[in-house]
Amino acid sequence: MSTLVEFPCSLPTLPISPETDASTIAAAFAQQLAFLEEDHFVRGAVWRDIFALTGTLRTFYSASSIFTAWQETTKRAKTGSFVLDQSSPHIMSLPQGSSWIEIRFSFETNAVPQTTCTGIMNLIPGSDGKWRIWVFRSILEQLKSENNVDVLEPTSKIVNGLTDEHQELSHFDCVIIGGGMAGLSTAGRMKALGISYVVLDKMQKIGDNWKTRYSSAKLHTGREYSHLPFERTFTPQYQEFLSKDDLAEGYQTWASRFDINIWLETTPISGKWNSEKETWTLELLRHGKNQTISCSNIVVAGGAGGQVPKMPIYLNKESFRGIILHSADYKDASQWKGKHGVVIGTANTAHDVAVDMVESGLSSVTMVQRSKTLSYNATTPTTTADRTTQTQPVAILDLISQAILHDSARKEPERFDALERAGFKLDRWGSIQKYLYARGGGHYVDVGGSDMISKGMIKIKSNAVPTGYVENGLAFSDGTQLKADVIVFATGFDGNMRYIVQEIFGDEVATSMGDYWGLDREGELNGAFKPGGHPAMWYHGGMIGLSRFYSRFIALQVKARLLKTPLLIYERKF
Repeated sequence: MSTLVEFPCSLPTLPISPETDASTIAAAFAQQLAFLEEDHFVRGAVWRDIFALTGTLRTFYSASSIFTAWQETTKRAKTGSFVLDQSSPHIMSLPQGSSWIEIRFSFETNAVPQTTCTGIMNLIPGSDGKWRIWVFRSILEQLKSENNVDVLEPTSKIVNGLTDEHQELSHFDCVIIGGGMAGLSTAGRMKALGISYVVLDKMQKIGDNWKTRYSSAKLHTGREYSHLPFERTFTPQYQEFLSKDDLAEGYQTWASRFDINIWLETTPISGKWNSEKETWTLELLRHGKNQTISCSNIVVAGGAGGQVPKMPIYLNKESFRGIILHSADYKDASQWKGKHGVVIGTANTAHDVAVDMVESGLSSVTMVQRSKTLSYNATTPTTTADRTTQTQPVAILDLISQAILHDSARKEPERFDALERAGFKLDRWGSIQKYLYARGGGHYVDVGGSDMISKGMIKIKSNAVPTGYVENGLAFSDGTQLKADVIVFATGFDGNMRYIVQEIFGDEVATSMGDYWGLDREGELNGAFKPGGHPAMWYHGGMIGLSRFYSRFIALQVKARLLKTPLLIYERKF
């Protein structure tokens, strides 16, 4: 059972023989797609709709709820043309024995707006010998008669070494605030659909959101997971774990290749919504000068980790004679060779900083661990297609990832045992989805730091919490003191983009938009990618895969709204 949602769901338990003819089973089931009944689903089935039939992101649990929602949404959407993907049926299995048959299909909706959609079904056998749907997914693909949101040809015309100049507009269909992965991906999708847009970014250059970070910053996921839309941004010439400079270079190249309209060194100061004209007015500071623009829609693409550093307050700060800084201000440890370094935190950034301190020759390096950390090996595959990983109901994804990662942990017990002997508190059997979606961090993907901990090169202080500063370090709740010349707080950021909206657009708009991140009772992210409390504003950000994949749905929603045929929201709760 997953603890991330309020509804029961589980992995299948009955085995499927490798000799099972998946294609024959799929062909028989495909004939029922247009006429699904409650008995076609297992009692604990799960259906996730990604904008195809509900106009938003919804997850339904139990055969009865799914059947009701399916009947109501397919009727109003006038679904038809269900076609099985003949090449798709195959058996999928997990290390602990769960297995199912996966089938893919397509269908269309003929209400307004008319769309093309795809679906994924996972079938399992029952004790009565009948095959039923365990997990069902439906995905909006395209708006009929419009451009393809997934296709954008590179710009071919080059003038003086630069791509075509953009016309200086004062009104846009959409303004995107933020020029990182989420903002760039959304811009590309907007351009693919013929939407006039501009990206506003405070940085001097594209990619500076990575380029200006600490020297050792890098991704802890593989290269193939890191691409922007439309192409493989990071070819095999790049290293497997991309550095901050790799990412900045890739973003710059991609934005130039697709001629993305981005205004750099531009900060939105304030914004107002005119409900009669359905128009936003934005006051900007652009290259140090005031400028006013207007738009019909806004995407707040603040990124995954937020921008406001979180830093715990300890007593007697004024007594400490060393250096205190947050990882947001950390560059490298070269100036502290021979000094004593302390890092507060044990997630990805904390490990990066600690490793950098060791490699820079600090006399001692200690990580202060305040809670258990989930650690796993970076060799976990990340090349699975977005439509497989990003469309799973989060509770099912939670169970699947636990089965895979826990199996990996069982195969290398010494790696985890060595960490625990060093004092590192592991959440060995934890849920990576809980850390990503519910906690918003607190995990470490091992790219070398664990070995330094196991060998004692990085010390761990995990048996007490800091209570205050002393002249030469930190005091702890167990009465001990830890010597430090420099203390780096790798304690994360406030990732709730509501504060960005509040700062620019005021309390009323921020209240209507609500919070960003964390899971609702169905297992959907609060506020992310879908209609919020304001009809012309979206939040966008998150991990790289989410930023790339869900940018397509934000663009489709904006396009439908511009066409005066917005996606119809299914409101019924179960």
